[in-house]
Amino acid sequence: MSHSNAPSSSPLLSQASIHKASFILTLIILASIIVFKLGTPFITILFGYLTLVYLGKVLPKRLAILAFSIVFIALVYLFGLFISESVGALPAAANKSIPLMVDLANKYGFTPPFTDAETLKVFSVQKINSQLTSAFKVASIFTKEFVYVIIGVVATAAIFFNGKMDLGMGSYPISSNLYSEFTTALSQRFRCFFQSFHRVMGAQVIISAVNTFFTGVFLGCLGLVGIPLPYSFVIVGITFLCGLLPIIGNLISNTVIFAIGLTQSLQLAVISLLYLIVLHKFEYFLNSRIIGGRIKNPMWLTLLALLVGERLAGIPGMILAPVFLNYLKLEGTQVEVSRPS
Repeated sequence: MSHSNAPSSSPLLSQASIHKASFILTLIILASIIVFKLGTPFITILFGYLTLVYLGKVLPKRLAILAFSIVFIALVYLFGLFISESVGALPAAANKSIPLMVDLANKYGFTPPFTDAETLKVFSVQKINSQLTSAFKVASIFTKEFVYVIIGVVATAAIFFNGKMDLGMGSYPISSNLYSEFTTALSQRFRCFFQSFHRVMGAQVIISAVNTFFTGVFLGCLGLVGIPLPYSFVIVGITFLCGLLPIIGNLISNTVIFAIGLTQSLQLAVISLLYLIVLHKFEYFLNSRIIGGRIKNPMWLTLLALLVGERLAGIPGMILAPVFLNYLKLEGTQVEVSRPS
């Protein structure tokens, strides 16, 4: 009996359909992270996994997780110390430096955006003091975010220990089943996203660490010559944390350092600013060497992504924005488009 006319069996879904569906679900998951304000645990997982990947190159998995736990506890302690120092240091520095900057602007003929310089002084100081009265609200936010961080750390260790989505792969009656194929495709999407994070933030951490090191050297030299800059620990912490934000991070840290220097003298503030300008000139070279060859995105597009990220999710959104941008680029460059002949 001939079976030549029997219909040939075909898979329920093609590989192309599965890959498209996994990409759509990945975008939905990433959008949900922004919509539901889950940027903190997500960033914790990304940074934690990046750390574990490097530790895993020199240590067995269990020892790498132990070392990661020790590093995390040390970072929590340092961050807590930084917050406690900043709560007292930054408002005090602002209360001193803002009136001085207003007087300086008025002296050199710059017109403040208020009726007079005194109004701007009062407004600025009141604004800072009103922010200080929200300390309890800030503390509650930090408590919630800290819980998110702990959840992120636990999830990071679990993913590093066994990151498979389909634990039963290979044991199903149908080897090429929809669930296994879809989870495999989804895993590939998130590997691509992590690759993007590794490219962008891995390089940004290196640059921030170099910037922080030389800023620390500068502060140490000032101390040796007898003109120490106050709140050195806060300055070092702000320099590193702001350095994680591309482009605008340096502007924020420079403003803070200049303001703190101004509380001592105009000369010290100018010396600090000149040093930072020289340092950032060197950093531009470092950027082109470390980041330029990896990302190759125009500055205006990165700035636009930062603005959108800040509006959607605050600081976590700003950190993730360049990563999202690079991820979309990676995915887009892997799709071949047919051209009309």
